[in-house]
Amino acid sequence: MSESTRHPVARHGQQRTPSAASQLMKLIGIGLAVLLVSGLGVVGFVVAGWSNTVNANAVELEGQKDLPPDIGAYKGGFDILLSGVDTCEAEIAHLFGDRCSGPDANGTLNDVNLLVHVSEEPRRVTAVSFPRDLMLPIPECTDEEGNTSGPMRKQPLNTAYGYGGLNCVTKTISELTGEDIEFAASVTFGGVIQITDAIGGVEVCLASPIKDYHTGLDMAAGTHTIQGYQALQFLRTRHGVGDGSDLGRIGNQQQYMTRLVRKLISDEVLGNVPTMLKLADTGIKNVEPSTSLADPMKIVQIALAVKDVPFEDIVFVQYPTYTDPDDPNKVVPDEEAATALWDAVKANKQLQITHEATENDGVVLEEGTADPAVPAPDGEAPDAGAPTETPAPDASATPDDAVALPSTIRGNSAAQLTCSNGNVR
Repeated sequence: MSESTRHPVARHGQQRTPSAASQLMKLIGIGLAVLLVSGLGVVGFVVAGWSNTVNANAVELEGQKDLPPDIGAYKGGFDILLSGVDTCEAEIAHLFGDRCSGPDANGTLNDVNLLVHVSEEPRRVTAVSFPRDLMLPIPECTDEEGNTSGPMRKQPLNTAYGYGGLNCVTKTISELTGEDIEFAASVTFGGVIQITDAIGGVEVCLASPIKDYHTGLDMAAGTHTIQGYQALQFLRTRHGVGDGSDLGRIGNQQQYMTRLVRKLISDEVLGNVPTMLKLADTGIKNVEPSTSLADPMKIVQIALAVKDVPFEDIVFVQYPTYTDPDDPNKVVPDEEAATALWDAVKANKQLQITHEATENDGVVLEEGTADPAVPAPDGEAPDAGAPTETPAPDASATPDDAVALPSTIRGNSAAQLTCSNGNVR
């Protein structure tokens, strides 16, 4: 493939700017709030608001297949891509210093990318986070104005939005994973504070203190209920957890996602119609969906499909990578481990995480929440700088309907709680 002559805005440096990690709370809050609604009043509100507000902003996905009207007929389940973009919005730009006033202020990067796979019956949910600095091919893409960018052999994932918007992000991740992505949505980071405030905050755990001058986050070890700007700082922090890498930050974000899932489906939120209305209203006003997701009744079907999935079958994983041989600050796909992951997902098996957290990870497993069915990996932790052999799952140590993932794949189920592995930087 030839390199495109069109260049999106340059990637951020060593994360002095907030990055769209700050959008994760909004991204997941919107996605889960919409997907988990079950009260008739909330469904009706979402249907009306979605029809009136969202359809005008819907994005056509290239190569989109005709979808059956009933979501239960989707062979192999379905996929939803949620992408967080770092557009600077006037009402919050003052919070982000150089990022929204410097040379990058007019550029847009897709810095948070989450592919949510919902299986056939029995329903299971697998949420795969992709590093922003993942180097991969970006296919030919057409943006909303009809401009086409040529295919690129190797570019950071977070530049895809700049080449062709949500459509290009979806197409890039679809070609990487081999998944047909039926639904997609993008959001900006403007609603982070409103989302946290709408649900009364989320309790997070710190195994050790975080003090990160890049984000201004200063938190002691222990449990904290975070909301508003502090939640945004928590999700932005990169230097304050693990080894200061984007991979460590993803682990920290996944701690938040796990606890947010628990809060969203609790009586405190899901059982509280006014809270759900407020949360849904925030989502409706800030989402850019694919045309396939612009049908409000499809949202209701998705909600019904996932509302009873147990915690152990909601799993958050990081897409497996290793250090790019051409650039130590980037990563490339670990194709062998990725194949093991997608094979297990397509077989609709319960996923068991075998990765043991080290001091380089953004989180450690909270004591007492380990899954006894998961065998401990043999030997020392693998070298993160090179691809590793994918160990064969130990079938005798896991339930019949489970697959032990390679130890190179980080993550946890919603049944397992983690705590931030903080540091002072």
